[in-house]
Amino acid sequence: MTPDQLLRVYHARHPGATARAFADGRGEDGRSTYQLLAELPAPGDAVLDLGCGDGYLLELLVGRGCRDLVGVDMSPEELAAAAARPALAGVRLVEARADALPLPAASVDWALSHMAFMLMSEIEAVVAELARMLRPGGRFATVVGGGPAAEDDAFAIFLRLFRDEQLSRGAEVVRIGDRRTREAVGFAALFHPGAGFTGEIEETALTLRHDAPAERAWEIVSPIYEMLLVPADRQAAIRDRFLAEVAPGTNGLVPCRLRYRLLAARRSP
Repeated sequence: MTPDQLLRVYHARHPGATARAFADGRGEDGRSTYQLLAELPAPGDAVLDLGCGDGYLLELLVGRGCRDLVGVDMSPEELAAAAARPALAGVRLVEARADALPLPAASVDWALSHMAFMLMSEIEAVVAELARMLRPGGRFATVVGGGPAAEDDAFAIFLRLFRDEQLSRGAEVVRIGDRRTREAVGFAALFHPGAGFTGEIEETALTLRHDAPAERAWEIVSPIYEMLLVPADRQAAIRDRFLAEVAPGTNGLVPCRLRYRLLAARRSP
């Protein structure tokens, strides 16, 4: 199965999974990664949500007073979930790949992407489309994942169990996305002046807490794409081992701290 096929199958089966996993996480200031992105555009800005999923971020942007909102996703199931949100009745939802957007040039002030840009193939073509879509001086910002923040946290425990399972089966590793999308040096290599951007990259490192009861912690950390390739009985075995190993604190919550990066680039004037 190719990475794109894996993404399509996963989101067909689990629309809204990204927001369900990540929307409850909070940083020290009490904000989620979705809120951090939603607060970047000014009220009245035209905004594109690239890889919009079930429309969670778009709903926050509506509340911010952004206009001419467009959500793009390659999953019809995710777009159907977005269309079911009453707040998005006036938002244009488009089924398309990010490297071939059927949208006018220079039509948005901001392009945002929550945990989606880092998954995209043909990344240079995606960057070219962003340069075409953004108005001169417009901005692109994305939140990308950075892994567990501590070795004894829920996500680190899950990843160890998952990798042990992969090794035991000799499973093929599916590489999703381009590593350059995940940190500032790679971002600078993509969003350079020759690609239509200033080359100045902003990077903010974030750690958010997703502490939760053990069953909810499993729901947060386990829906990675590669789990689709694990037989159901092996998934159940990983879950049983995870629930046996995690240790809730005195508040009954399992520690789960995840790292993220917020990366931003500016379209050349």
